[in-house]
Amino acid sequence: MQNTPRRDFLKKSSAATFGFTLLPSYLATGRSAEGKQPPSKRVNLGCVGVGGRASGVIPSVSANGAATPVAFTDVDFSARRVDANLKRYPSVKQFADFRVMLEKMGKDIDAVTVVTPDHTHFPAAMLAMSMGKHVYVEKPLTHSYREADLLMKAERKFGVITQMGNQGHTSGGSVQFAQLLKTGALDGINKIDAWKSPGLFFMDKNRRISAFPKAEEQPKSLNWDLWCGPAKMKPFSKLYHPFDWRAFYLYGNGMLGDWGAHIIDFAHDFLKLGQPTQISPLLMEDHNNVIFPLSSHIKMQFPARSKKLPAVELTWRDGGGYHPKVAEQYHAGGKAPRLGGAGTLLHRADGKYALTRGSHSGSSNIVSADPKYREQYAEALKPNGPKFNHGASFTAACKGEDKTLSPFSIAGDLTKTLMLGIVCQSLNEELNFDRKREQFINNDRANDLLEGPAPRKGWEEFYKMV
Repeated sequence: MQNTPRRDFLKKSSAATFGFTLLPSYLATGRSAEGKQPPSKRVNLGCVGVGGRASGVIPSVSANGAATPVAFTDVDFSARRVDANLKRYPSVKQFADFRVMLEKMGKDIDAVTVVTPDHTHFPAAMLAMSMGKHVYVEKPLTHSYREADLLMKAERKFGVITQMGNQGHTSGGSVQFAQLLKTGALDGINKIDAWKSPGLFFMDKNRRISAFPKAEEQPKSLNWDLWCGPAKMKPFSKLYHPFDWRAFYLYGNGMLGDWGAHIIDFAHDFLKLGQPTQISPLLMEDHNNVIFPLSSHIKMQFPARSKKLPAVELTWRDGGGYHPKVAEQYHAGGKAPRLGGAGTLLHRADGKYALTRGSHSGSSNIVSADPKYREQYAEALKPNGPKFNHGASFTAACKGEDKTLSPFSIAGDLTKTLMLGIVCQSLNEELNFDRKREQFINNDRANDLLEGPAPRKGWEEFYKMV
C-alpha cells in the first residue's frame, strides 16, 4: 500500500469520496444511531475489534454523531459483546482482516479504532497511520518496548492524531492533578506507592498453570490465525480467547500492563518521570515463563528531573499484600485513609502530607494529620472537567476542534515504563537501564525482551514502516 496524505475531510464532498454505489441511509442523510451530523462534519471510522472493550470505545468515540463507523473488523463476530455494536450500527460492512478493510475501504475511512488483544495493537495501528489515518488504540499501547517506540516515531512521521485508551487521562481528575502541580502541592514527590488488587484468573492460586494449555476445539466463527497475528501461534484454547489472553506473556501484559496505564499515568506524565534507571523484583510469587506471577511487587528508581522534581522511588504491587503501609503522620483523626483496590500514594520529601489517588478518572486527595494542608490547597483540589471526555476528545481533535491528552508521545512513554516492569516480571531479576541508549546494561536477555519476539512470517512489514 502507498502512503497517503491525511485527508481534510471537513472540506471533502461526501458524494465524491465515499466510494459506495449506494450509500447506506445513515451516511446519505447524516443520521446515525448516536445523533445527527451531516457527512461533511463526521469522522468516518474503521473499527478493528468490535466486541469486548470495543462495545464501549466505539460508542464513546462516535458520541452525538460526531463520528460514525463505516467498517468493522473482527476475527470473531460471535465473541462476547460484539452484538452490541452490530445492533447499534447494523449497516456497517464487516471484515475479518484489518489489512483487507483498509485496502478496500481506505478512501472512506478517516480514523481507526484498535481495540484488540495487546499483541495485535501494533500492526493495525501502524498500517492505519502509514495511510494517513488517525488512530485510537486501547491500553497498553503495545506489547513491547520496541513497538511503543516505533509508534511514537510513526506519530511524528505521519502527522496523524493519536490517542491511547487510558480514559482517565481526559477527565476532571487529570485537570485537578495539573492544578495541584501548578500550585506546588506536588513539589518534592520522591516516593510513589502504586497498587492493584488481584482480579484476573492467573492471580487465583487454584487456577495457576505453568505450561501452555492443551489444544481445544475452536469456535467455527473464529479465525485463529488472524487472532494470533504477529505472535507465535499456539493451539487454540479458551484460556486465550475471548478474554484471558492477558495472563500470558506471549499475548498480554498482565496486571501491570492492564491497570498500570490507569493508575500511574498522572504521575508519569505530569511529574515527567520518563524511564527508570533500575527495576528490582521485590516479590514474584509462583514465577514461571508462561503466565504472569500470582503476586508481583516491583521497585523502580527514576532520576531527578529538576529541583522540584527529585529522584523518585516507585513501588508497584499487584496480587497479595498490595496495599502499602500508610505512616501515622498521614492519618486524619487517627484513622488511616482508605486506599481502595487500585491507586497511588504520593509522598513528599518533606513529609508534611501525602496525596492519594484511585485509578482512571479518580481525583486526588491530600492526607495528613494536620488539616491545614487541605485548606491551603482547597481551590486546587476542586476538580474541573475538560471540554470533552476521552473518546469525544479524539474525535474533536480529528476535526481540529481539540487536542488529545494521551497522544502516543505521552502514552508511548508511559507504555515503555510498563514494558520495563514487565521485562522484570518475566526475568525475575534486577535490571539496570540506560535511559539515553534505551538499553539494559550488560543484559542481553533483557534487551531481547525489549525488542520482543520476531514477528511471524508475513507480519514483518509493519516493523519497517518508520
